[in-house]
Amino acid sequence: MKTSTCAYRRTGTDPILGIAGVHRLTDREKEVFLLLATGLANRQLALELRIAERTVKAHVARIVEKLGQQTRPQAAVLAALAHDALCADADCANRQEPALSALAVT
Repeated sequence: MKTSTCAYRRTGTDPILGIAGVHRLTDREKEVFLLLATGLANRQLALELRIAERTVKAHVARIVEKLGQQTRPQAAVLAALAHDALCADADCANRQEPALSALAVT
């Protein structure tokens, strides 16, 4: 039996499926969601957002639940994948398309 080389097929997961729940996030949750993709810890997120660390934890827990994810890292991966669709900064230098096209296997 041949094992698939596709990580999604091998594990039976697809991080993109959670993207459908993004519309259920509040504006503040979307802000926290996008910041999850940066890899910052809760304390750093709290400083960036000027809120308590426990508030960050509450936001993250709601985000994970609303997006149907099981863990914070899963939500962070989804946030990175959704960045272009959610980032409101017209001058954002972190658009994924050019970077991802460089990764394409030929």
